[in-house]
Amino acid sequence: MAKFSLPALALACASISTTSAFAPISTNSRPLTTPLHMSSVASSDSPPLSPLTVWGDKIPNIIESQNQLKARKDMQFAPTIKSSDIGLASNDTEGQLAYFKEHAMEIKQQMVDNGAVIFREFDLMKEQEGFVKFYEALGMKTCLDPLHSVSARPTVDGKKGSPVYEAVNKESRKNFFIGMHNEFVGTRAPRAAAFVCFKAAESGGEFLIADGRSIFRDLNPELVEKLYNRNIRYSVMELPFFGWVDSLPEFARPPVMGAVKGLVTAAINAKVDFSVDMQWGEAGYDATKMLQARAPSQPPILIHPVTGEPHWFCNVHSHSSKLRKDRESVYGAERFEDGASQINKSDMFYGDDGDISDDDLTHMDEVTMKNVQFVKMTEGDVVLLDNYKCMHGRNVFDGTRKHGVAWFEGWEGEQEMKAKAQQQSKEAVMA
Repeated sequence: MAKFSLPALALACASISTTSAFAPISTNSRPLTTPLHMSSVASSDSPPLSPLTVWGDKIPNIIESQNQLKARKDMQFAPTIKSSDIGLASNDTEGQLAYFKEHAMEIKQQMVDNGAVIFREFDLMKEQEGFVKFYEALGMKTCLDPLHSVSARPTVDGKKGSPVYEAVNKESRKNFFIGMHNEFVGTRAPRAAAFVCFKAAESGGEFLIADGRSIFRDLNPELVEKLYNRNIRYSVMELPFFGWVDSLPEFARPPVMGAVKGLVTAAINAKVDFSVDMQWGEAGYDATKMLQARAPSQPPILIHPVTGEPHWFCNVHSHSSKLRKDRESVYGAERFEDGASQINKSDMFYGDDGDISDDDLTHMDEVTMKNVQFVKMTEGDVVLLDNYKCMHGRNVFDGTRKHGVAWFEGWEGEQEMKAKAQQQSKEAVMA
């Protein structure tokens, strides 16, 4: 979910009290295949930007693709590797590092084939230095956080430019259940990620993972067809600051609303690297006028960039306003304690801006949760995941939690894996 910083919004809302008319700026969505550029480019000595999302080719027959997945009996998800299972003591950090170097390609292949790999009993990854050595030994290529263009996610060690980011550990967010999602912002999505536990919460705080292939497989076919044919789009922000518009004379409202929308659109689009469409709406119990930022439409199901498998790539579980409100009845209301939290409200719609029914949202929630694994991590545990095939989230917690994450643009040997998968696919067709 994109987080927008308040300075950008201050610029967007500056001088809005004027009643002069400004021409609204066009917000037509750019084609998903068009390369987009960051408004501020990382310096040469920084990690590269998170890569552009690989949307892939359109699936000709989405129901046939789903049926083929249902017929598969060989799908596995998230195997676990323990230090004791490979004949190493938990405190043998040198032996562990040597193991990761020797078995790097095998481990990465497991990640790609099975969506994720869980590592337990490895003291090497109990501290940030060892965690970095772990993923470097595997040949993982770090990139900047996908939120880089819109916000600054804090780092574990508090240093600017550090490769290990905080994984939503704030005490103020402890009762917020983070729904299942693939990490992407606008047009950018890391290819993989490694989540590490430096300190487990006293209770709860499990890291959640789910196989996107299984979610796609288990969804109602009629809903799958409807979602895939109409696409989806997210609202990524709400600006509930415009109740004063209703106090204006009726004749003055249209030009003022046009001016406000144009100014805010220009400011937001200058900040992010994807086209944002600002739409007027109403928010809260008093129906206060607000502007809602909607991202371009996109497919909810993708072809995996390496294996060619179809999988769910849709953040409805984390972005749907209805599903979040449903969870509030279980875990309590979200604690919006700063301005940024109050504007970072999201929702999901069809790609043509149509509403998704409550019944369909409930179905997607049930299918998602049926496929979720709650991974209780302890110090040094790591989940290495393919960000396309594996969704992730976080349970509510009590106490102090210190988890981190590193994002990867790819890894050494990725192209060789892709070539191998393509060859195997050709051989299967010819057989």
